[in-house]
Amino acid sequence: MANPDVVLLTKADCHLCAAARDAVGRVTAGLGLSWSERQLDADDELRDRYAEEIPVVLVDGIQRDFWKIDEARLERVLRRAIAGA
Repeated sequence: MANPDVVLLTKADCHLCAAARDAVGRVTAGLGLSWSERQLDADDELRDRYAEEIPVVLVDGIQRDFWKIDEARLERVLRRAIAGA
């Protein structure tokens, strides 16, 4: 059983980011997982890659969702990651 690395990519003045923080927080808390947030504002490479998709959820380095976070989908992805599938 593995604990997936959950990262939320955000930027300043992002109206969708607050809702994404809440969604990721609810899903990860329900599964007993931690998560982290990275802001793109100071990272040119990430900003260039994800600028039009913020907020973005990465699970083990793979983009799993963006803009409006689908909590049910995120939970399914995390449960599979926990199970090692």
